[in-house]
Amino acid sequence: MPHSDICLLLEGTYPYVRGGVSSWVHQLIQGLPQYRFYLVFIGGTRESYGPQYFSLPDNVVGLETHYIMEPEAETRLRARQAKPGIVEEWKDILSHFLLAEEPLTLQHIDYLLNVLGTKDGFTRQDFLFSKQAWDILTELYWEHSPKQSFVDYFWTFRNIYSPLFKLANIARQVPSTRVVHTISTGFAGFLGVLLQRQQRLPFLVSEHGIYTKERKIDLTQATWIKDRHHVLDNSIHRSLEHTRKMWMSFFEQLGRSAYTYATQITALYEGNRERQIRDGAPPTRTGIVVNGIRLERFAQALAQRPSQPPKVAGLIGRVVPIKDIKTFIRTITIGVGQDPDLQGWIVGPYEEDPSYYHECELLVQSLGMQQHIKFLGMQNIAEILPQLGVCVLTSISEAQPLVLLEAMACGVPCVATDVGACREIIEGMTEEDQQLGRCGYIVDIASPKQTATAIATCLADPQQWRQFGDSGLARVRQYYQEAMMFERFNSRYQELLTWQE
Repeated sequence: MPHSDICLLLEGTYPYVRGGVSSWVHQLIQGLPQYRFYLVFIGGTRESYGPQYFSLPDNVVGLETHYIMEPEAETRLRARQAKPGIVEEWKDILSHFLLAEEPLTLQHIDYLLNVLGTKDGFTRQDFLFSKQAWDILTELYWEHSPKQSFVDYFWTFRNIYSPLFKLANIARQVPSTRVVHTISTGFAGFLGVLLQRQQRLPFLVSEHGIYTKERKIDLTQATWIKDRHHVLDNSIHRSLEHTRKMWMSFFEQLGRSAYTYATQITALYEGNRERQIRDGAPPTRTGIVVNGIRLERFAQALAQRPSQPPKVAGLIGRVVPIKDIKTFIRTITIGVGQDPDLQGWIVGPYEEDPSYYHECELLVQSLGMQQHIKFLGMQNIAEILPQLGVCVLTSISEAQPLVLLEAMACGVPCVATDVGACREIIEGMTEEDQQLGRCGYIVDIASPKQTATAIATCLADPQQWRQFGDSGLARVRQYYQEAMMFERFNSRYQELLTWQE
């Protein structure tokens, strides 16, 4: 008998990290008690995560935790020879990562499972210290990045490809299951590819955001990558720094391979489904499953909705760059200039990126907004929402934000950037949905003046404020209830459990 029904592959989220995706995972497991879930958590390094945040539901039969970017235990440095005949395919695999136009083949996947990191195959010590590995590294350097600093290339090469050894080892040891389900591509998605091949299982990819796109945003903004260019490259049109390109191409390949070998692929809205197809997902395997929330959780909050809009704009989310907290701070600063009673609340954890949180604090201080902008940390959302006049998202990337649905369930109007599914949530998906009316406003990314105007408009007329709230509540009731989401995933699980290769 299989150890579990569903093996959930979780990268950087549940059960160690708070946030919308982690809450969704917890919600899904609890909502489908008929299935036994086994959890595989993948993180970068141990110090990036605190203690386990979520208590696991009774239908979770196991959890294993892996930190794939941590260095291995020290080994004695010595030159070595890799076994003859097994390095050429390794070079071909690396070439596919450096130019991610085609997915890895099944032969490549089998190599990773049967050869990479095995005692009689190509070990991590071979990768680090063998002459053959050195020859491959230098050949690829001259083929793909001859203008890059070789020292940078060397260390980037090691950092990027070392986790593949750990992923292959994890895939060989995960207990037997019936369905593999990953909620992202990336390292977790690629582990899904390996595990699907290892156990010959159906493989479901259900993305909230588009992992590859989000990693590209992260890499573009990353300050740990120094922009170094060849001394002869003085053009104002310098290409993206080679280290960033290597990482981006690596994540592109992880995503392309996950899409290629997935049995089913879901997105939260049509725009993301189209992006998945552009990134290599076979259209016939893609579909949409929207999120849902439990309305009963917010019944008391709805009953507490005041008759007049509170002059409080709240951003509920993690204090991280992708949420663009700085634009929210500038928005409130502009808003206070128009209405000195306006308050801006930032509700959410700030431990994930301490340096960014510090920058946001300094920005508030430099603008003299300490009396108007508050960092409240984690709060009970159902208790906070009735105190808000408008829920604001200034994110530069989102999928289908649960916080907007939660605000709508409390009758709170919303203002959000035009990312992800925000427009269809606020204005409606279909013509029938749009007849319910808008529940707020959509604004451009990084537009504090426009966002401040939208907030002021929401709060200016109590009657219109109430109508926005009623429209949002009607939309959630009709399209975004938790039970609907559970039924859609139950149907997919049932289909996959009867799947035959």
